[in-house]
Amino acid sequence: MLACASLLAVGVALIPLTYLGVRVGQAGWATVSEELFTARTGTLVARSVALAAVVTAACTVLGVAAAFLVTRTDVPARRLFGVLAALPLAIPSYVAAFAWVSTVEGFEGFWAAALVLTLVSYPYVYLPVAAALTGADPAQEEVSRSLGRGPWRTVYGVTLRQVRPAVGAGALLVALYVLSDFGAVSIVRVDVLTRAVFTAVNLGFDRTGALVLATVLVALTALVLLAEQLTRRRGARYARLGGGSRRPATRLRLGPLRAPAALGLTALIAAALGVPAASLLRWSVEGVSRPGSLAELATAARNSLGVSLLGMGLTVLLALPVGLLGARAPGALAVALDRLAYLSHALPGLVIGLSLVFFGINVVYPLYQSLWLLALAYAALFLPLAVAAVGSAAAQAPPGLEEAARSLGRRRTYVLRTVTVPLAAPGIGAGAALTFLTCMKELPATLLLRPTGLDTLATGLWTRTSVAAFAAAAPYAVLLVLIAAVPTWWLSARTGVLTRGGG
Repeated sequence: MLACASLLAVGVALIPLTYLGVRVGQAGWATVSEELFTARTGTLVARSVALAAVVTAACTVLGVAAAFLVTRTDVPARRLFGVLAALPLAIPSYVAAFAWVSTVEGFEGFWAAALVLTLVSYPYVYLPVAAALTGADPAQEEVSRSLGRGPWRTVYGVTLRQVRPAVGAGALLVALYVLSDFGAVSIVRVDVLTRAVFTAVNLGFDRTGALVLATVLVALTALVLLAEQLTRRRGARYARLGGGSRRPATRLRLGPLRAPAALGLTALIAAALGVPAASLLRWSVEGVSRPGSLAELATAARNSLGVSLLGMGLTVLLALPVGLLGARAPGALAVALDRLAYLSHALPGLVIGLSLVFFGINVVYPLYQSLWLLALAYAALFLPLAVAAVGSAAAQAPPGLEEAARSLGRRRTYVLRTVTVPLAAPGIGAGAALTFLTCMKELPATLLLRPTGLDTLATGLWTRTSVAAFAAAAPYAVLLVLIAAVPTWWLSARTGVLTRGGG
């Protein structure tokens, strides 16, 4: 039953990729090569790769440094910094770009995009690394210190090596996010693949070229995934030594570096949160004071909550069998389905939206311009986020309770519904929160697939920003960030950065 349901779920998620391949194949190699092998395409690819490389490197440095400071040192206001450092995850890239553009005159170009994307993306590295540092085995560090290594040599030689998988996973998410980003690069006017695809589709003058560029974007993301997979295979094991209860590691005394470390964290948070907050507050009063703006804002908020909850519900429903299959029936089929699900996550929202537009018009026309097609796009985009949460929670649940229920004569479906799923409920909740957060922020697929006349906070912000109506756009951005901050705070608390302990 789980296998059949998992096949269905992954099949639904792969619809956009399949349809994109069919459409490009129909165009013929001559047409594809004519669109592909041009100087413009080469420039777009080079700029996209360069932007992803710069942002990924910067986020890795900032994310690891911030996570280490708040989890392993005696930096002042450690717990406050631990929460604030994660909050930029609640700010969509197009909101941050809007804030910087409306504050700094002439803020545009490659390095402007790199700055904005770094400030909103480093929490993808910070959160998993902070969680890994909190749960890492301190015994290895204590052995290193007992052999005469100093505290900093232990940090570089032991501590950071323990969390290398978390660093790699976070860097992968940043690279994929930058390659798929559309909002920030459009607002700061940087021509990359995503902006070129959307322009071609929106103006309608080169649909074939848009499909070819979308395929190039998919190929780039697939190469990133392949490189990460090869690196992970070469990695060593990083498990805790032995069993027993978890104990905190000894905190590193910064001494004279304590004040500079706090100043560095303050500067990072001021740039990531302070500039957007100041800009949004400056423009908000005038925007809310316009006649009818409060009613429009309330309608957009209601629509955002509705479509995000629908997308979250469908995504979690599809993720349940895939995650449970991997936890309770591991094998070749479970591994294959899990990796196929991640292929959909490699597709940018723009490509998902473009593919489902064609799919809706030509295959399932009754669903075209409906909320269900938009929810399907969210499920295809964010299925792996929920699958990972469900799978990890189910794997940690003790199977002995399920075996006891089976020994009492209960059917497997009954045990699954009344024992397995309740045991995995905390992980399912975390996956639902992360999925809801990403659905709230998603822009390109929402722009392409939303029903006519339906405005969300994201599309309302985009519509007003595109005509430089900053005062009208600000209330949408403020409300979007405030709503998204709730699941972000909860996710940051789950990493363990708020816990006390350590000497």
